[in-house]
Amino acid sequence: MPPPQGESTLAGPQGTRIAGSIVPGPEDETLPRRAQVRRPRRPIGSAVMHAPQVLRALVRADEVWLVVLAAFVGFGTGIVVWLMTAATQLVHQTLFGIASNERLSAMVWLDPLRSVLVPAFGGLALGLATLWITRLRPRRTVDPIEANALFGGRMSMNGSLIVVLQTIMSNGVGASVGLEAGYTQIGSAMASRWGHAFRVRRNDLRLLVGCGAAAAIAGAFNAPLTGAFYAFELVIGTYTLVAFAPVAVAALVSQAVVHAIGGSIFDLTPQVPSHIDPIDYIPLLALGMLCALLGISIMRGVTITEDLFRRSRVPIWLRPAIGGLAIGTLALVTPSVLSSGHGAIGLTFESHEALGWVVLLVVLKATASAISIGSGFRGGLFFASLFLGALLGKAFAGALALVSTAHAIPQEVCALVGMSGLAVAIIGGPLTMGFLALEATGSLPMTVAVLAACVVSSLTVRRTFGYSFATWRFHLRGEAIRSAVDIGWMRNLTVGRMMRRDMRTVRADLPLSQFKRDFPLGASTRAVVLDEADCYAGIVLLPEAHADADDDHRVGDIVHYADTVLVPQMTIKEAVAMFENAESDALVVVDNAQDRHVIGLLTEQYALRRYSDELDRRRRELSGE
Repeated sequence: MPPPQGESTLAGPQGTRIAGSIVPGPEDETLPRRAQVRRPRRPIGSAVMHAPQVLRALVRADEVWLVVLAAFVGFGTGIVVWLMTAATQLVHQTLFGIASNERLSAMVWLDPLRSVLVPAFGGLALGLATLWITRLRPRRTVDPIEANALFGGRMSMNGSLIVVLQTIMSNGVGASVGLEAGYTQIGSAMASRWGHAFRVRRNDLRLLVGCGAAAAIAGAFNAPLTGAFYAFELVIGTYTLVAFAPVAVAALVSQAVVHAIGGSIFDLTPQVPSHIDPIDYIPLLALGMLCALLGISIMRGVTITEDLFRRSRVPIWLRPAIGGLAIGTLALVTPSVLSSGHGAIGLTFESHEALGWVVLLVVLKATASAISIGSGFRGGLFFASLFLGALLGKAFAGALALVSTAHAIPQEVCALVGMSGLAVAIIGGPLTMGFLALEATGSLPMTVAVLAACVVSSLTVRRTFGYSFATWRFHLRGEAIRSAVDIGWMRNLTVGRMMRRDMRTVRADLPLSQFKRDFPLGASTRAVVLDEADCYAGIVLLPEAHADADDDHRVGDIVHYADTVLVPQMTIKEAVAMFENAESDALVVVDNAQDRHVIGLLTEQYALRRYSDELDRRRRELSGE
């Protein structure tokens, strides 16, 4: 075997010397063991330095090692999920004066002064902290869905830590937001950082980001199947057999870690009937439609709140304080509007309040959630949607009992259906919520009823609104993202990367007779025409030029597409649209629309071939080929 490049080789009867060490030759095996020249051992420090390279090679070469890396992602995410939960509970105890075994939203009574002042001054502190952070780091932090859709799974660790701190502050002072956005943000960012350190492929990096999100949800809800399908439906965007093992392992490890450290964070075990009558599906499907309408109202409410603050010209740093004051005022009616509602959701399934009070709770909690997000508090609506849906289902069951006392659906059934239906309307993921119901109840008939309502809720939202909460926020920023399916490659495939620079140019004032002599038929198909300032003036087609019998014409008299140009920043999608509108098989690329200096040429045939090749590559990645 030849020696590695750059290393010297000296052959002799005693073996082969490679880079200062002696590898025994065939004659050496007959010598005594002590007489053989031993290869010096590599220093421990050198071995440690080379270990990352070896590990990177293993992860890239064998999917089993990718599963091992996903297990480490689940382990780290489980620890962070527990730490975030414990930190938020400690803040609640300190600021609101509750006991360690109490939940803020489950409190029957709170000190009125604290209920109002803590959210208000907490919002002021968050606003000032955000203002300071924005000046130091003006870049916007992307979440896992946007990272997988546009950036191939690349996420900022520093930005994600900032999001975690803002989420803890927001939830800690009583804003009606959940910690799940922070859980998934830091879990996915850790996975992205480790994947980048191991230099995994683009598709594997997106998969690891999904593993981080799956681990976060599995640890938060004590539900590995829920976490896995949250990743498939919302963060990865598709399900494949190749992706199942890493995602499932990350979810299982995270759940085990959280359970081993401090027990389950989400402990909901409602008692549901073992059988659901077929006639009950009709009102349950109607409940799914009501969940969709309430979800759309909440998402619209967030947008309206943001628009009102924007029109009021209140400084950005002051908006959370005003929002906190409004939330604190609502908390004077009931502390259930505070925080995400982990404690209150248990009471929803256990207690039986009057119908009017439950409806009032729905209105207050929905208003508090819209104000919290719209005023600038950081967090998500995952758990808030679960609590609101449970309240809506409970109110629906109460209304049915008033209408028909002969055949009433149990309150727990309607609460579970409403919980899942509203979460699907706001967050998305019908299978995710179906598995959450299955893991919470262990009842297959209940899960079937939940899935039926989730389908109705999802279909209603898609037909009337078209977005989940995450994709709606992207839409407001001008991003055309409907899911986490990878479309970032389309933005990376730009005109500047596809164009060719070898093209022939002529001056617009060149006589046509001379042009025919310089460009005989068959020499080329087209030539780029420049004006007297060396700027783009059009394209001349050689067959058309040779068919023109009037030799007194100039080249500039027969040019085409003078007003249609491409620029290097255009994506392939925009370029193909330009080809279709211009009805041309080739267009010139200029540096910018003002100077119009020619820098390249792109043909429609080549652009479509590259587009087809990239689509085929993504298809193979999704199918695991």
